Amino acid sequence: LYSPVSGKVIKRNESLIDNPELVNEGPFEQGWMLKVEIKDASELDNLLSADDYNSFLKSGA
Repeated sequence: LYSPVSGKVIKRNESLIDNPELVNEGPFEQGWMLKVEIKDASELDNLLSADDYNSFLKSGA
């Protein structure tokens, strides 16, 4: 699984084993996959916000 930040997985969502459809149905609620302890918080500076990402998609770039 690709991650844009380095770190250590500290928790995984065991509910997905029996209900993998949760990833698509509610990725920000019950469908989360992993919780990561971030090693270097400055890596977050390079990520897009949800609004910026939506703008990028609409631009067709």
